[in-house]
Amino acid sequence: MSRQDGRTPDQLRPISITRNWLTHAEGSVLIEFGGTRVLCAASVQDSVPRWRKGSGEGWVTAEYAMLPRATNTRNDRESVRGKIGGRTHEISRLIGRSLRACVDYKALGENSILIDCDVLQADGGTRTAAITGAYVALADAVAWMMKRKMCKSDPLVDSVAAVSVGVVGSTPLLDLCYVEDVAAETDMNVVMTGSGAFVEVQGTAEGAPFDRNALNQLLDLAVAGCEELTLHQREALGR
Repeated sequence: MSRQDGRTPDQLRPISITRNWLTHAEGSVLIEFGGTRVLCAASVQDSVPRWRKGSGEGWVTAEYAMLPRATNTRNDRESVRGKIGGRTHEISRLIGRSLRACVDYKALGENSILIDCDVLQADGGTRTAAITGAYVALADAVAWMMKRKMCKSDPLVDSVAAVSVGVVGSTPLLDLCYVEDVAAETDMNVVMTGSGAFVEVQGTAEGAPFDRNALNQLLDLAVAGCEELTLHQREALGR
């Protein structure tokens, strides 16, 4: 099928990863998946949650939010509404789980790294862009800690990246933009480590159920997409 931006079905949108976007954060990244732009900021704390104290292990967590005009119509800030939405909670937990998959808690010591992911502009794939950018911000925060000997050894045992895939007009597509996402018959988000292991697969049939063949096609697209994103991460980090 012909995509509105001229991409082939197995092609990512243009990817941009800009490090050190903020002055004060120990690690910060502006990541762009086409028109989707997410600012990821990593903050280091020399403490852990109460339930983690005395364990000798650290903690990594994340929060996700969307600016009021990240979309084509304004949405009220959730802080003003006085309630965090279910989608926001879900994505925050997903980002945290994804990042923790590549961290050695003992090497981190009793320190915490908090990643704030703020969507500046949304055009589909905000959660996958957030995960991919958050890893780079996490890596920079870890490097900051290593220079100050806050860690026993390098706590990063792998990298992590994520991409969306879906079926639109009976065609499996990689990295859906917004108009493709809303029209998708099947929608899936896939999180993978740099070594090729799956962290999370979220797949939903928006219309007719999908079969095993369609699932395999989508996973093949996602694997190739995550491999390419991992290369972008390594290039951004100079590795």
